[in-house]
Amino acid sequence: MKYKGNLLLFIYLLFAGFTHAQLTSQKASYTYEDTLRGSITIYRQGWDVLKYDLQVEADIVNKSISGNNKITYYESLPVREMQIDLQKPLIIDSVISENGTPLTYRQLGNAWLVRLKPDGAMIKFLPGKRWLQVYYHGVPKEATRPPWDGGLIWRKDSLNNPYVATACQGLGASVWWPCKDHQSDEPDSGMTIKIIAPDTLSAISNGRLQNVSPSANGTKTWTWLVTNPINNYDVTMNIGKYSHWSDTLMGVAGKLDMDFWVLDYNLEKAKKQFPQAKLMLRSFENWFGKYPFYEDSYKLVETPYLGMEHQSGVAYGNKFANGYLGNDLSGTGWGLKWDFIIVHESGHEWFGNNITSKDLGDMWLHEGFTNYSETLFTETYFGKEAANEYNYGTRKKIKNEGTIIGPYGVNDEGSGDMYYKGGNLLQLIRHSIDNDELFRSILIGLNTKFYHATVTTKEVEDYISAESKMDFSKVFDQYLRTIQIPVLEFVTKDKGRFIKYRWSNCVDHFDLSLVLKDGDQSLRIDPTKEWNTLHLTKEQKGLWSPEQIEKNYYIKVNKK
Repeated sequence: MKYKGNLLLFIYLLFAGFTHAQLTSQKASYTYEDTLRGSITIYRQGWDVLKYDLQVEADIVNKSISGNNKITYYESLPVREMQIDLQKPLIIDSVISENGTPLTYRQLGNAWLVRLKPDGAMIKFLPGKRWLQVYYHGVPKEATRPPWDGGLIWRKDSLNNPYVATACQGLGASVWWPCKDHQSDEPDSGMTIKIIAPDTLSAISNGRLQNVSPSANGTKTWTWLVTNPINNYDVTMNIGKYSHWSDTLMGVAGKLDMDFWVLDYNLEKAKKQFPQAKLMLRSFENWFGKYPFYEDSYKLVETPYLGMEHQSGVAYGNKFANGYLGNDLSGTGWGLKWDFIIVHESGHEWFGNNITSKDLGDMWLHEGFTNYSETLFTETYFGKEAANEYNYGTRKKIKNEGTIIGPYGVNDEGSGDMYYKGGNLLQLIRHSIDNDELFRSILIGLNTKFYHATVTTKEVEDYISAESKMDFSKVFDQYLRTIQIPVLEFVTKDKGRFIKYRWSNCVDHFDLSLVLKDGDQSLRIDPTKEWNTLHLTKEQKGLWSPEQIEKNYYIKVNKK
């Protein structure tokens, strides 16, 4: 009898464990190097990057690079050792202070600690603007499957011309240039980027082209200027046999310059496909507010890999076809109506480049919102029902194998579900608010309040709750911090006139408000974990449609 009782208790606890969600986080082993890379260490405190002036020369034959980066910063607290990130096997050759004095440094994995002040020295500290220059060289890590693994891409185009590019999201910009490689610190005044490349090729980067000047040994220096803050991983270098043309768009903030760089033999195909960029910009300026980088223009740059959201220089490698390499990720057909890379990677100009997460663990702010931009683009040109179908179609790609939000401080992002689950989370919030103009104003408001800013997920969560006047905190907890999908349980009585319903498989105090619709009829319900009763009139009986509820909200509806 005692054995049987313990067995029943064990079964009960096991069952309870499956039906009651807990806030979980990913469990892994992290090293001190992970902390150096992913957190604001003592070596990163007290100084804020104001501007980068980067110069890089690419040795295409030897797959090596060399160059220097002038780092202008504001020192608010006395810094004895400054952390400069540069990943192995690249090597720092020297660091020179603003007065021309060589500075000493030591290597700590992929971090280099530059000595600014000697130990024990009594130096009167005055906050102020300062700079130093880092010289480096080496053979950087080569990406084998970009953009999913980062590094330098050394390829040949179909005519055997050199074709070079960078892709380093997650891995970090320090894989190819020295910087303060943390998402929370963007250069306030932007940067200049000088790329030295063979004079038979073009070298394309972010911002606006300032000049092209002859250099030594059959090379040219291409100088680009970025005036806005820019995240390190967005900085790009593209070298190839490019052709170029320009266009303009009269946008919500005036004339926006648009530039397109593609391999010369792809020019005609690109001119047929790239007009979609104007459609994208018009759609997203409507949904998100003005394009955030008018001063730096908008560019599409053909690359030897699929794509990346490089700020004002979006990488494009989708073979000039609609869909995602010719496929529809939603399986509905709507994803074949437009070019996935033009829409998705450009959507990051608002979410990822304008609004940037401080920590890699909050990357859902980049990917979830940009995934939802695909739904909004579909709605702009094909209608709301098409958008709903597209969004629902992507749900089958959600795996729920890990939480969307990753561990903080170790440069580790959360589950890949940040894309499709993030997009479905925003869809259910929109349906719960049930006011499209208010929802649109929230998206625009986010890009206004956090214009050119780095943020935490809590700041964004709190803003959405405050502006909607609906507390979504537990909804965010459920979808971002657990892998359980809420279940709306129900039973019917009297031929469906009376419905009892409640939440299960959810966090405590989960309170997603549902709006049920059927034609002109609508009804809002607020389920709890306790049973509630709903009385439907004859006219309202069509409102309770489990299939429609599941399409509008990423939940399960189960009849008991």
